[in-house]
Amino acid sequence: MWEDFKKWLWMPSQWSAFYSLGDLCKEMLSGVSVKRFFVLLLAVLEVFGLLTIGTPRTPIGPPLDLTGYSIVFEDDFNGDALDMEKWEYRASGARSAGFMHPDQVRVQDGKLILKAEYLENGAYGPGWYSGMVRTVDEFQYGYFEMTCVCSKGGGFWSAWWLNSTGMESAEKSNGGIGGAEIDIFEAFNYNDVIGSDSVSMNVHVGGYGDGLSSQGIGSFKGNKIYTQNNTFGLLWTPTEYIFYVNGIEATRSTFEKGVSQEKEYGIISLELPSEFSEQPGFSTEFLVDSIKIYQK
Repeated sequence: MWEDFKKWLWMPSQWSAFYSLGDLCKEMLSGVSVKRFFVLLLAVLEVFGLLTIGTPRTPIGPPLDLTGYSIVFEDDFNGDALDMEKWEYRASGARSAGFMHPDQVRVQDGKLILKAEYLENGAYGPGWYSGMVRTVDEFQYGYFEMTCVCSKGGGFWSAWWLNSTGMESAEKSNGGIGGAEIDIFEAFNYNDVIGSDSVSMNVHVGGYGDGLSSQGIGSFKGNKIYTQNNTFGLLWTPTEYIFYVNGIEATRSTFEKGVSQEKEYGIISLELPSEFSEQPGFSTEFLVDSIKIYQK
């Protein structure tokens, strides 16, 4: 629909004929549902740069170019269990208003599945449980890619991110040069009326104490991220973080003093909210199809 609309919008005949606003609206609205009208309206506003700051944007940068890079880590999750030579469980125990536990992580049907649900007889007692894993190895620079279907509902959100031991303190992090948390994507916009089909990118530096400093880089549109595979990636160079959605550059950052120069490990998590809106019986899953890491 969006591609058809762009073609229609830029047809020379449309502009050369100098359509009146009334004619334009009449043609746009002919047989159009209310939902379709608002989608078209948002498309027009985005084309003319009229959307407000913070509204999810369509990635429009250059396509990903991995010339000179080769793959150094790959997992297509084709077995029947998590490959413990590649992964380890992370943050087992209390987290936010619930718990993380390895039992919430499984490999099935060619996917890594992280499940969030309420357990009456969980390992840490009654409560909401979810799962998180990290790469065993750490990496300095490269392209970090995930193909996945994001979890939906309940305030839980899917995330693919990098972290470093440098985030243990403000002194170690040194404004990000000594280590940073780099959120390649977080899919926490499910209940956003306008931006539900979008992901957000963030960079955090300075440790997790009083020195924490964060940059929300922006939210960018995916393609039905809760029902079909999308690919999210980060190209981390010695001088820049470059974020990608489905192979198209979305945004860049060098926050704060500069990019991390230390080794970082990859984390896959289905995060827990600080307050729960759902009742026991609700569950949601984060389906990871593949992880790939490239380096020069």
